[in-house]
Amino acid sequence: MAAEESVTGAARGPGRPGAGARPVPDEAEILRRGMEAFAELGYDRTSARELARRLGVSHNFINDRYGSKANFWRTVVDSLLERDQRERQRLLEADVDDAERVRAVIVHFYQAAVEAPLLGRLLADEFSRESERLDYLYERYVAPTLGPLVPAVERLMAAGRLPTVPMDVLFFAVISPVAGLVQLPLAHRLGRAEPVTRESQTRTARELADLIVNGLLGPHVR
Repeated sequence: MAAEESVTGAARGPGRPGAGARPVPDEAEILRRGMEAFAELGYDRTSARELARRLGVSHNFINDRYGSKANFWRTVVDSLLERDQRERQRLLEADVDDAERVRAVIVHFYQAAVEAPLLGRLLADEFSRESERLDYLYERYVAPTLGPLVPAVERLMAAGRLPTVPMDVLFFAVISPVAGLVQLPLAHRLGRAEPVTRESQTRTARELADLIVNGLLGPHVR
């Protein structure tokens, strides 16, 4: 009987529910709920037990399927950022002038925040503290974007088309306004109409992009 149970358990495989357990959500739903947890609670307060509770699975589920909470976090982040990174790469490689390339990347950044607002909250938290996760985000996503973009920015600065400021100042001038897309309770107190819809968020993203790009490069850049 013991051997029989062992074979049955092996057949279920890691991360599978036991006999009589509730069905495990599909992968997309697991990642969505994981993103909700990490965005709402932060990494340290998101325990494997809390993730299991939200998923309706055993407390061993995350370790069994993903190996560790850290691996699960990377899987959650990659599920959204890898697609965005491919699109950014396409924009960076497009046959356009430097100003248009910079504008396209900024516009895409705000549009991506509309598509995944919880990711914006997660990134804001991770960017504020030293950790292996920040290293992962920087090396896998930030640096590959800045690498090809910095020469274009430097040429625009040399030509007098961009303010000559340190790269970190320029970077934060661009990423900080994403708060306007994710800090909705404050936005409503400042007068933003409710309810927030996909269309209204897309409009806000476009207005933010226009404000930042026109402020940096001038309204003639389209």
